[in-house]
Amino acid sequence: MDPNPESIPGSSSSSSSSSSASSSSSSPSPSRYESQKRRDWNTFNQYLGNHRPPLSLSQCSGAHVLEFLRYLDQFGKTKVHTHMCLFFGHPNPPAPCPCPLRQAWGSLDALIGRLRAAFEENGGRPESNPFGSRPVRLYLREVRELQSKARGVSYEKKKRKKPPVLPPGDPPVGTT
Repeated sequence: MDPNPESIPGSSSSSSSSSSASSSSSSPSPSRYESQKRRDWNTFNQYLGNHRPPLSLSQCSGAHVLEFLRYLDQFGKTKVHTHMCLFFGHPNPPAPCPCPLRQAWGSLDALIGRLRAAFEENGGRPESNPFGSRPVRLYLREVRELQSKARGVSYEKKKRKKPPVLPPGDPPVGTT
């Protein structure tokens, strides 16, 4: 498979595939989300076409989606420490190490969300959506847990503490 980093989700590219010099129509330009979703969808379809043997979308399963996500890891920018690394569990290691770069869990989660939506917008039935399959959900959970431990980053939502509500007329605590 020939990797094309410019078409990989999450990678930056200075080239633009849309022609802004074309006609100025009254239709608004797509949002950033819609543009990214279209790029992701095109990248996934390119991946299916480059697969050996090539796959059609109707043949695609959750296993193929997992293959695609693992393929994308080679373009990742997030350092994920192994259990043997001295910096395992440290969010900001003080020195370089040979641990692999991977796609960050948040990037994969957002990518799968966009591809799920694109699948259905392109005629796929929700009940046969490979991006919402159980293996894909389990894989994302596993990546989140692994990266959380390896990088010392908590993905748990923290509950915000609300300041106590004082009854009217009472002075704030600590003032006299």
